[in-house]
Amino acid sequence: MGKSYRELVAWQKAMLLVTEIYLATKTFPIEERYGLTNQLRRAAVSVPSNIAEGQARFSSRDFHRFLGIARGSLVEIETQVEIAKSLGYVTCAQTAALLRSTAELGRVLNGLLASIKTAA
Repeated sequence: MGKSYRELVAWQKAMLLVTEIYLATKTFPIEERYGLTNQLRRAAVSVPSNIAEGQARFSSRDFHRFLGIARGSLVEIETQVEIAKSLGYVTCAQTAALLRSTAELGRVLNGLLASIKTAA
């Protein structure tokens, strides 16, 4: 756990996902500003924030818990992207790209969770 959270691949990929989500939601209808746009952006910001906060804690157990919260936010994003697709707010291509990013980040988070679990 000696690494800075900035060195964690999971945090780096999560930061890229935040940018992708913000760009995708930029074109959502104005009436979604406090609905799906806000919800997606908050979930996206939550992922790297929880990775960083968990890494800054003094125990593997806390880090594992915060990574679990980040994973929960990640699946929230996946669900909300599907909703956005159903509503016609994102294209099939945008949906596929976002879901590829979430799947890749999910694999990295799962690996990190497994490594922390064995160390805890």
